[in-house]
Amino acid sequence: MAHAELETPQNLDPRIRRTRELLQQSLIRLLETNEFEKISVNDITEAATVNRATFYAHYPDKFALLECVVASQFNALLAARNVVFDGTCSSALHGLALGACDFLAQTPGLACARQRHLEPHLESATVSVIRHMVLAGLQNHPSVKASPEMLASTISWAIFGAAKEWLRTPNHQPSQQAADNIARLVAPILA
Repeated sequence: MAHAELETPQNLDPRIRRTRELLQQSLIRLLETNEFEKISVNDITEAATVNRATFYAHYPDKFALLECVVASQFNALLAARNVVFDGTCSSALHGLALGACDFLAQTPGLACARQRHLEPHLESATVSVIRHMVLAGLQNHPSVKASPEMLASTISWAIFGAAKEWLRTPNHQPSQQAADNIARLVAPILA
C-alpha cells in the first residue's frame, strides 16, 4: 500500500499521475465485466495502452494496483465530504465511520459474490486510508496512552470492522445511525 500512502496526486509528476490514472481506470473498466482473478497485467496494459514495463515501473503487481484504486476512491469520498481528523476531535470519528460505511455499501466487491475475492484488498486499502488519516492527526497531539501508530491502527481497524459488520447485518440501520454507534464505541480509545 506504499503508493497510496506515501505519494499524493499533488506531489507526483503529471506524466506519472496520468499513467497511474490510465492504469487505474483500465482496471476499473475491466472489473465491470471480468473477475479480478481472471484479469492479467497484460489485459490491464492493453486497455491502458501502455507497455508491461511501464506497468511494473508503477506497481509491483495487479494487487497493488487494485489497492491503489480502492484507496483513491475512498480518499476521494472522504475529501468530497471534507472529512479530516486533527487528533483531538472525536466528532471527526463520525465522519470517518460514515465514510467507511457508505464506501463499503457502494463497493461492488462486497456485494457481488463473483468479486468476493477482492475483499482482502478492499479491507487493506480502506484500513490503510483510515489509519493514515488518523495517524496524521494523532502525531500532532501525542498521547501518553499509547504510540500514535498503535492508536491509529486500533482506531482504523475498529472503524473498518464495525462498518463491515454493519454492512453484513441483515436489514441494517441507515449508515448515519451506524456511524453514530461506531463513533461512540471508538471515542473512548482517544480518551
